[in-house]
Amino acid sequence: MYGHLKVSKLVIVLAIICAAWITYVSHLFLPTQKPQLVMIALASLVISYAAFGWIKSVISRSMAALNRYLDSVSMEVLIGGTSGLLVGILTGVLSSYPLSMLKGIGVYLTLLVFILCAYLGLKVGTRRGMEILRLLPGVAKRLDVKAPITRIAPKVVDTSAIIDGRIYDVCLSHFLEGCLIVPTFVIEELQHIADSSDNIRRNKGRRGLELLSKMQKHSGIKIDIMDVTDAAILEEKEVDAKLIRLCKQLNASIITNDYNLNKVAELQGITVLNINELANAVKMIVYPGETMHVTVIKEGKENGQGVGYLEDGTMVVVEDAQQQIGQELEVMVTSVFQTAAGRMIFTRKVREETHYHQEQNLQSVPEVNMYG
Repeated sequence: MYGHLKVSKLVIVLAIICAAWITYVSHLFLPTQKPQLVMIALASLVISYAAFGWIKSVISRSMAALNRYLDSVSMEVLIGGTSGLLVGILTGVLSSYPLSMLKGIGVYLTLLVFILCAYLGLKVGTRRGMEILRLLPGVAKRLDVKAPITRIAPKVVDTSAIIDGRIYDVCLSHFLEGCLIVPTFVIEELQHIADSSDNIRRNKGRRGLELLSKMQKHSGIKIDIMDVTDAAILEEKEVDAKLIRLCKQLNASIITNDYNLNKVAELQGITVLNINELANAVKMIVYPGETMHVTVIKEGKENGQGVGYLEDGTMVVVEDAQQQIGQELEVMVTSVFQTAAGRMIFTRKVREETHYHQEQNLQSVPEVNMYG
C-alpha cells in the first residue's frame, strides 16, 4: 500500500511539472490570456496524469512479466542466452565491419548482419546452453556428476483446495514442493463466500481465510499472494476461466478439488494436483487373509455387523461385532470392495476364525475304535 501511494505521488509530481512546462511554452509562443492559460494548465495536468499513469501501469506489467519469465527460466538457459548474445554481438561487429566500407547500401547491410548475428547468438545460447557449458574444459565432468537440475513449477491454488483445508497438512509433510500462488481474485471469492447469508457457506469462507493466514505465517510454506493485473485474465467473468489463463501464462500446475475445473484443466494441458486423488492414492492397501486391529464405533447396516474406521478414513465392517462397540478387535480381512463413496473392507474376528478352523479340524479327525 505504501509503495502504491509513493508511485501515485510521483505520477502527480511529474504531471504537475509537465503541465507547468506546457503552460509556460504556450504562454511564450501563443497569444493567450489568463483564463486560457488556466484552461491549458488544467487540460495539460489531466492529460499528463493519465499519460504518466498509463506509462506506470505498462512498466509495472512489463516488470511483472519479466519477473515471471525469470522465475520460469533455468540458470543454464540464462547463462547460455547471455553468453550466446555476447558472442553474437561480437560476431556481428566483426562481420559487419567490412560491409561498413561499402557506400550506400553498406550501412543497411551492416545493421542487418549485426541484428541477425545477435539474434542467432541469443537463440542458440538459450536452446543449447547446456551443450555450450559442456564444451568448457572441466565443466562437463562436474555436470555429469551432479544430478540434473529440474525447476519446480509454481502451483496455483484454487478456492476449493483452500476451503478443504488438507493442503496445509500436505505442505507440512514436504510432499508438495515449490511456491504456492494464490491470486487476488481467489481471495475475493473467499471473502464473498465468507460474507454469504448461508451459515454453512459463511463458515467455509471464514475457515478458508483463516487457513490462508495460517499458511502465510508458517515459515516452512512458500506462498505468494499474486496481484493479477493482466487484462486478458481479468476480462474473464468466471474464476475457473481466470485460473486456467493464469496457469497457462505462468506455465504452472493447479491444485483443486473441483471436479469440473479438474477436467477442463486437463483438457487444456495443465497439470492438476487433486487433493482427493492424493488421499485415495495413499490409502493403505490390504488383501484378503491379512489381519489388523480396528475399534468398533457403531452398528452396521446388516444385523450383527459392527463398523470401524482406519486412520485414512476407510470403513471396516466386522461380522458379529454389534455387541462389542467401543472395543478394539483383531480382525481378518475377508474381502475388499471399491464403491463410488470409497473403499469398504469386510472382516471377521480372528478369535472366531481360529475357533471355526479348530472345529473344522476336529470334525475332520477320523474316529478310532478302541475295541478293534
